[in-house]
Amino acid sequence: MEKIALISDSTCDLNKETINTYDIKILNLKIIYKDREYIDRVDITPQQVYDNLKIEVPHTSLPSLEDMHNLFYKLEDEGYTHAIVIPIGSGLSGTYNTLRLAASEHSNLNITVFDSKSLTLGCGALVKDCGEMIKNGKSYEEIVSALPLLRDNISVYYIVDTLEYLIKGGRIGKVSGMFGQLLDIKPIISINSDGVYYTYAKVRGKKQAKNKLMEIIQNTLNTSKSKIWVMHGGAYEEGKKFYEDLKNNPNITHIGFGDISPVAGVHTGPGLLGVVIEKESLV
Repeated sequence: MEKIALISDSTCDLNKETINTYDIKILNLKIIYKDREYIDRVDITPQQVYDNLKIEVPHTSLPSLEDMHNLFYKLEDEGYTHAIVIPIGSGLSGTYNTLRLAASEHSNLNITVFDSKSLTLGCGALVKDCGEMIKNGKSYEEIVSALPLLRDNISVYYIVDTLEYLIKGGRIGKVSGMFGQLLDIKPIISINSDGVYYTYAKVRGKKQAKNKLMEIIQNTLNTSKSKIWVMHGGAYEEGKKFYEDLKNNPNITHIGFGDISPVAGVHTGPGLLGVVIEKESLV
């Protein structure tokens, strides 16, 4: 009989209730300052990272190979036969490739490491769907086969107050980034089919950027009922207002609200407002 474990990493941004409901095993990334190392979402909060950015921009690192091996050994000891691992996208972090390397050394488990090609609740929504299928008794093969279609139904869009941190982290070109800041250009950033950042649209000013974000959501809801998650990074009031403006739309089948992980916050800086849209699927 199959016993399937579900694994993700701390950047999936699922809340504790969801993690407990689906018994999701979480591998934590790390945030590294000059004098101390922190574990993502364990001993440092997103707000603490934002508050300290003017003093120091920390580095981030993947879960260690040792952490991954220890988790797989633990699953073997607990009688798991299969594991489905859905981490942050391979185009955004080395976590996916490192997990594949670790998984290849555990022949006692049938392990699928699936590329979410996303981050934060874009990845989290896929993990939650997987958890629901496990809970409903779907087989390992059925679940693995369903994941590509589910992934294709999920999209992520976000805006930031400043391009400074994306420039520092190499996520956006220095010249175009500085030019955009001078003109107060606010790009709507999304993730393409290869799982890397791209500029979906450019508008001038935060107000117009929020209007564009709302337009993207409304266009999707006009064609498909969807689940929506509103995310913020050091922008609680803005995020909550955006959430309130959306929550009564009849084509939204589920709406959530939360903050992004400290690891992601290092690269975006404070003032992030984003949405994850998951079109309803027949899977």
